[in-house]
Amino acid sequence: GGELQEVIEGHKISLKRRCEDVTEGTHEAGSGTLLNKIYTELYITEGQSEEVDTQHEVRQLERTSKKNIQDTPIKCQDIFKVLSEQQRHIRVVLTNGVAGVGKTFSVQKFSLDWAEGLENQDISLVLPLSCRELNLIRDEQHSLLSLLHVFHPTLQKIRAEDLTVWKLLFIFDGLDESRFSLGFNKHQVISDVTQVSSVGVLLVNLIQGNLLPSALIWITSRPAAAYQIPPSCVDRITEVRGFTDSQKEEYFRRRFSDEDLSKRIISHIKASRSLHIMCLIPVFCWITAIVLEDMMTRDQRGELPQTLTDLYSHFLRVQIKRKKQKYGGEQRPEELTEADKELLLKLGRLAFEHLEKGNIMFYSEDLKQCGLDVSECRRCTQEFVQRSSKERV
Repeated sequence: GGELQEVIEGHKISLKRRCEDVTEGTHEAGSGTLLNKIYTELYITEGQSEEVDTQHEVRQLERTSKKNIQDTPIKCQDIFKVLSEQQRHIRVVLTNGVAGVGKTFSVQKFSLDWAEGLENQDISLVLPLSCRELNLIRDEQHSLLSLLHVFHPTLQKIRAEDLTVWKLLFIFDGLDESRFSLGFNKHQVISDVTQVSSVGVLLVNLIQGNLLPSALIWITSRPAAAYQIPPSCVDRITEVRGFTDSQKEEYFRRRFSDEDLSKRIISHIKASRSLHIMCLIPVFCWITAIVLEDMMTRDQRGELPQTLTDLYSHFLRVQIKRKKQKYGGEQRPEELTEADKELLLKLGRLAFEHLEKGNIMFYSEDLKQCGLDVSECRRCTQEFVQRSSKERV
């Protein structure tokens, strides 16, 4: 009826607002930009790499950069479309990709295109749910209906029977960040959208088709965490591979209005094999852009970074300088104090120890164990970590 159509339109407006304004790397006030202005198409393929990589993600990139002739490219907006006669109905899609490769941006672009009426208009409601945010209620009990009310307040008027007749798409972004267990072999079976359970149990029942069997499910994850979902439950696997060589260049041209600067940056990256390989990853392109812009637009006599270590060292210096200018107002913000060095060593220890353990998220107790002051880190992480609280890159 008309009232339900109003709810859908209200949801589209809300989703458009949520997805159209993004921040690359940082979420300082006023630093947002329109997704459609900076979005560069990503290279996405159907199927999975021959082996699941459990080694450090950086080491996977050289293999990834050698594009397989048999790769089947697929556009983000087509992941639920049947593309060949052999394929059956696509209900559950799993998208893999290393950190920073653009999985969340893909989710945002898909959602924005739907909300603006451009793509996938056969879907009644697109419902993005961040696993990082779902962690906040992992100890609570919810029905699927109440879960939607919590994370999409514009849907308060939706009734249980509406969910069973509409074509819905649930997007679970960042499965690797989830802290709720998925017990596919032993779990409570739920088929009613008003039945209460844990987040993990609801997700398993959605994937298996016990709950809303006609609903589409899209899950994004780093490769090492994707094993949690049995292959028999997945109709299509895709992999976000990052940027092709031409897409890398397009990224830098979009990033800088100064054509001469973008040409110089592209030229430098092409000359360095390791930087060129790493620029497969959009977030690495962003780091590279920050460092090279800083070095090329001021009186920089030093040599431009050729290696990853060089680049990260310069990136850290740029971020420290920004932090000091923002919070300290010091005369020589580029100089490291003893307190800076001590903080960096503690952050390094935190990163190294958790890399060894395979953890990708830090919590306040982890910081304390490394002797870090939580309130100080909260202020610094905007500059050091440069990851948006909304996982924008």
